[in-house]
Amino acid sequence: MTKKKETIINVALIAGLLVILYIMEQLMNPTDMIFTVLKKGAIYALVAVSMNLLNGFTGLFSLGQAGFMLLGAYTYGILTIPSEQRESVYQYFDGGIVQFAVPVAIGILAAGVVAAIFAYLIGLPVLRLKSDYLAIATLGFAEIIRAVFQWDKLGPLTNGSNLLRSYPTFKSVLFPFIVSGICIAVIVMMINSTYGRAFKAIRDDEIAAEAMGINLAHHKRIAFTVSSFFAGISGALLAMYQTTIQASMFKSAMTYEILLIVVIGGIGSVTGSCISSFLFITCSEWILRFLDNDTYIGDFHVPLLRSGFRKVVFSIIIMIIVLFFRQGIMGTKEFSVAGIRNFFVRKSNKEKGRKLQ
Repeated sequence: MTKKKETIINVALIAGLLVILYIMEQLMNPTDMIFTVLKKGAIYALVAVSMNLLNGFTGLFSLGQAGFMLLGAYTYGILTIPSEQRESVYQYFDGGIVQFAVPVAIGILAAGVVAAIFAYLIGLPVLRLKSDYLAIATLGFAEIIRAVFQWDKLGPLTNGSNLLRSYPTFKSVLFPFIVSGICIAVIVMMINSTYGRAFKAIRDDEIAAEAMGINLAHHKRIAFTVSSFFAGISGALLAMYQTTIQASMFKSAMTYEILLIVVIGGIGSVTGSCISSFLFITCSEWILRFLDNDTYIGDFHVPLLRSGFRKVVFSIIIMIIVLFFRQGIMGTKEFSVAGIRNFFVRKSNKEKGRKLQ
């Protein structure tokens, strides 16, 4: 199968998926849990892929994703709140210092740009660190930025510890799918470019990569900045999904969830991150919900089933996956039309070989 033909098939499949989602929205209740899962899954797929670009393809262990999502969410919210709503939102800070509103598309792009700028500045000193030290430094940044954004001195800009609200949100499930899809496509193109090959070389062996003429500091900064740019965009999408923003939402637990998604899907697999995002959200937000409800069979109270038990069961499932499926769902492989075709061709050839024997 030629590259052009495979691209056409992939585009047709994506278009078909969007058509199916549109039909589902028309026929089903938009408040159904399945749409909640699809919206949040699409957002988490983007941030998981952006983290995989850094951790899986470049070999930089960063835990600052929640911090960059916070920057993106606040940037989008601050810039897109309508002027007439600012007085009620910034009621404790005289209407705030920003007195204009930008279109949604510009707000989303600005969210990514602000996150990328912070990433570039932070990356200058931080990317000299390696392994656990880099993880601790980026995690520290995320916690510091969360505390700073709740500081009352920044209230005229961030609204302090109060909620940011009244900015434009999305109703259709198509919006996060389209935005996340475009962003993931850009990341995939970057991975398949010369930059992507340089990232993989750095991941495999920094000394050998440097000997081949790859500028380690430059390429690490690019990977860190690009990853943060898309994390900022996913933060804007998450703000639109949740309809309100508060810094306390972006705790380190959010970064750990994203890291789990990357590990479950396979470190070094884009499609693995996408698949595991939807599985993670489906299990945590939908399928296991019944475990939080007190259940009675007649007068008998089923033990353990109570608020919070869902998290316990989910943690056990995650531990089993990490212990026994260390390569994740996809490992370093990618789901593609050509891959499916080659799988069936190999299977067919094996069957023919058995018959000949």
